Amino acid sequence: MSLLQDLEWRGIIYQQTDAEGLKETLQKDQIALYCGVDPTGDSLHIGHLLPFLTLRRFQLAGHSPIVLVGGATGLIGDPSGKSEERKLQTIETIQYNVKCLQSQLARIFDFEGENGAVMVNNYDWAGSMDIVTFLRDYGKHIGINYMLAKDTISSRLETGISFTEFTYTILQGLDFLHLYEHHNCKLQIGGSDQWGNITTGLELIRKNMPEGAKAYGMTIPLVTKADGTKFGKTESGAVWLDPEKTSPYEFYQFWINTADADVVKYLKFFTFLSHSEIDQLEQAVQEEPHLRKAQKTLAEEMTRLIHGEEALKQAINITAALFSGEIKNLTAAEMKQGFKDVPSYKHTTGDEFEIIEMLVAAKISPSKRQAREDVTNGAISINGERITSIDYILTEKDKIEGEFTIIRRGKKKYFLIKY
Repeated sequence: MSLLQDLEWRGIIYQQTDAEGLKETLQKDQIALYCGVDPTGDSLHIGHLLPFLTLRRFQLAGHSPIVLVGGATGLIGDPSGKSEERKLQTIETIQYNVKCLQSQLARIFDFEGENGAVMVNNYDWAGSMDIVTFLRDYGKHIGINYMLAKDTISSRLETGISFTEFTYTILQGLDFLHLYEHHNCKLQIGGSDQWGNITTGLELIRKNMPEGAKAYGMTIPLVTKADGTKFGKTESGAVWLDPEKTSPYEFYQFWINTADADVVKYLKFFTFLSHSEIDQLEQAVQEEPHLRKAQKTLAEEMTRLIHGEEALKQAINITAALFSGEIKNLTAAEMKQGFKDVPSYKHTTGDEFEIIEMLVAAKISPSKRQAREDVTNGAISINGERITSIDYILTEKDKIEGEFTIIRRGKKKYFLIKY
């Protein structure tokens, strides 16, 4: 099966500028291709992943990926999907974000060997360009009517769009032209919202390069959930690749909680499992859905890819401990991950305190009477150890690393006491 046939099977191809031309080119040559992202924040989220994972599939098939982080375009802001002007950020902030995103993307690609990935920043060629050069050499080739026909621009005409954002598509098109000239880059891939910017790049190549220059564009479908809710969002917000924003445990939990209706699609989109492996997991969803084999595999593959083997082991340990209640087997670092978002109470008075007083103060039990019942009935555990004495005093020995204590009421309700 060819690379394009594999992408079709996975449902990854949404639009192509010249499907037959690209097919013929890939049959004959190993090509360079690129995908880019603007560093508007200091971390990618999982909504950014699919185009870059598709770029990685090309690399595994022998092609040469160019990973672009837009230090220049990030200073402007893509009007795509926006109803109003983006707030501009400083050069220092954008360049800091560039470094953060580059380190995250470096986990996905192989930078060694004949087709090793190349990391580029468009600030290197666009940052020092003067306005006259931009207007004469590039703006001259893109007509106003051509730009007004693009959805990203026409959708903003009612609410207003600045000249800055209006010209964004030319600036991004310049990236494709530059990479075509200097890296022999023949293909740009991106999300479905990037179609207009990709075709602008092709237009600049057509206008600036010798007749017969061949280049192509491909877009990836928007990732959706079967229930209509937005992919990549949880109650606490976006699922980030930065482990400080979304811990590996939280990252793992996002994937393992995938609905049966979505899991096979996500396995095809995001993992590098073979067709036969995915077919077997699809069968497991149909015949043994309670075992959640597909979800476990998806969570393991994605956590290993983004955070590494050690972080995956931690995520699995935390998951198993929380399910069984055996949290005393966890390290302090694992506890911090696993209990990051549970209800918490800040204790500020005294080094020792009675368990009944703490249960009421932290609103773990609604009253002293209920607190006493909870303790005597064995419903209260401290750091994984059941407490049955209403006279129990919490002391320094109950503090983990001197920072927190974990209290469980019943089987699943956890609370964090912070100091």
